[in-house]
Amino acid sequence: MAGSDPTMASLEPGLDGSLNRGQADSGDAPGPPQPPGRPAQTYLDELIGIPKGSGPGFSLRKLWAFTGPGFLMSIAYLDPGNVESDLQCGAVAGFKLLWVLLWATVLGLLCQRLAIRLGVVTGKDLGEICYLYYPKVPRVLLWLTIEVAIIGSDMQEVIGTAIAFSLLSAGRIPLWGGVLITIVDTLFFLFLDKYGLRKLEAFFGLLITIMALTFGYEVKAWGGAQDTPIPAWCCRAGAAHGAPTPPQYVVVRPAQLEVLRGIFLPYCPGCGREELLQAVGIVGAIIMPHNIFLHSSLVKTRAIDRSKKEEVQEANAYFLTESCLALFVSFLINLFVMAVFGEAFYRQRNEDVHAKCLNSSVSRYAGIFPVNNATVSVDIYQGGVILGCYFGTAALYIWAVGILAAGQSSTMTGTYAGQFVMEGFLQLRWSRFARVLFTRSFAILPTLFVAAFRDVSQLTGMNDLLNVLQSLLLPFAVLPVLTFTSLRPLMHDFANGLPGKVLMTLIAGLVCAINAYFVAAFLPTLRSPAFLVPLGLLLAAYVAFVAYLLWTCSIAHGARSLARGRHGRFGFGVALDPPGVAGSR
Repeated sequence: MAGSDPTMASLEPGLDGSLNRGQADSGDAPGPPQPPGRPAQTYLDELIGIPKGSGPGFSLRKLWAFTGPGFLMSIAYLDPGNVESDLQCGAVAGFKLLWVLLWATVLGLLCQRLAIRLGVVTGKDLGEICYLYYPKVPRVLLWLTIEVAIIGSDMQEVIGTAIAFSLLSAGRIPLWGGVLITIVDTLFFLFLDKYGLRKLEAFFGLLITIMALTFGYEVKAWGGAQDTPIPAWCCRAGAAHGAPTPPQYVVVRPAQLEVLRGIFLPYCPGCGREELLQAVGIVGAIIMPHNIFLHSSLVKTRAIDRSKKEEVQEANAYFLTESCLALFVSFLINLFVMAVFGEAFYRQRNEDVHAKCLNSSVSRYAGIFPVNNATVSVDIYQGGVILGCYFGTAALYIWAVGILAAGQSSTMTGTYAGQFVMEGFLQLRWSRFARVLFTRSFAILPTLFVAAFRDVSQLTGMNDLLNVLQSLLLPFAVLPVLTFTSLRPLMHDFANGLPGKVLMTLIAGLVCAINAYFVAAFLPTLRSPAFLVPLGLLLAAYVAFVAYLLWTCSIAHGARSLARGRHGRFGFGVALDPPGVAGSR
């Protein structure tokens, strides 16, 4: 359609007219469009102007104007669930799985690229497009799955924040108290958007900087003057006797050559089932379903004239460049955590850590490590404790500050994602307070129960299950965004080409294969047969819904013979706006 018009002189009006073609019955249209006077979003309504360049070349001023959405998106790659996955992987596999972290980040970038293009080209986010294309029942089911993903992510952030408060207060704030504090601090931070979009983006940039400095503190700067690596178990003189740690002292120096080999050589010698589970967990922790919906909405905050193909191309290029920079920073932060625990605590024994803690300035924590020869099991709580035992109290507090920054920033972006998803799928506007109350109640109640009646090991064990949940729900974001970015009537010249379709199809297949492996690994661990029946029914419903999304995705990729009834729109499209309503956003 648009391929015959390379100038794309009028993208929005052409979209309206062309998408109406192929609709045999106007009753198949998926509902009324937005009224002209209705704002597009509850949050982030401000539009950032783009400076006009003097030439077609790259402009730092324009890149700065487009900078923001990618860094807000990258927060989801740095939440407490990711941090815990990183340190567990480092402690279990050393540097052997760093390449999995790299390629999981690359896969995440490819998914975010599709979200960018969908939002920039159509002026609507993924939730709004789902509302227009999917029939009511699949649309509601899809909304529920994404809400579950958001609530699960929110629970991870509550857990991380509660653990950070416990570590920072030396245990004086109990875990349940930290959970309750997250109610107040989230409401406080959410009102930051009243001060303008750029200030909000700057605040998120500050939180990312805090994470980079705190987690990077544990790693010696690469290329230092010291030629001999510090032993993995080594700490500075006097730390074992409680001497103060100078804040400028960097505590661990991973072997740079081994780190580089782990990053770029996709090989895992001697790895078994435990290492494979950690590798699968990295993918589930890195790529989060609600983040795709979030990014497609964040790119709408820039003023782009969609009637001009050149401006759309430019916006796609600058947003992608910014996302590459943001995810490179997130990769480095995740690498810091994995490298520290891969160097210093790879296959450490419980009794060694226990003895070290007894003779350290944080000896009160020694009891959390049993005196046996088993390999130490680490989580975000024990990880901070181990750093404090080996490298002094300052390392523990700096770790806790990083976890707190990760929890706070990801809490805010999760709330924004929830608002965009609700408005897109349900065309329903809620106030900030109502939206936070909705998701935070679901997140806090089970977390508070576990924190009050169980110990921290159950709380962090819940974190592992939530990482699995994110992976299981990932197809419900990847398949829709792949479907809609492949629809030529919707995307015009910006629809996925054959190489892009093949690549993203392989990624979707990889995600489904990872989830199948998760299920196969989990079912044998069930101790009671009574769980098999409800889990079997849930699994059957899950497979059926994924199959439905695969079916509609196949139609969008050209298998129009599969289209039936209202699903013909996946081959021909529907109008996004009636004539006269289309705007420049």
